[in-house]
Amino acid sequence: MDDVGALAREHLEKAAAADHGRSAHLFLHEGPLRQTIIALTAGSALDEHNAPVAGSLQVLVGSVRITAASGDVDIAAGRLQALPQERHGLTALEDAAVLLTAVTET
Repeated sequence: MDDVGALAREHLEKAAAADHGRSAHLFLHEGPLRQTIIALTAGSALDEHNAPVAGSLQVLVGSVRITAASGDVDIAAGRLQALPQERHGLTALEDAAVLLTAVTET
């Protein structure tokens, strides 16, 4: 089993060293289930993208904002938020690492 805390620290370091301020690692891929660590430096963002069939975002470090037409949601470390079922984006309000859990179509 992967150490999620260690992955968060590793990818925060990689994000800090990257020109685009992001780093991600898909560490679980089983059938339609995906789990990914995503790290973003403060102010970095993931552009708007389609929502998976179902998903959640758990903030491990820092804080982020999910942006969507239905309204933005700020999420702090330790919080878990269902992903909106519409196109959405993600912006780091401060250096942040999140655990994305997504169910995709099989």
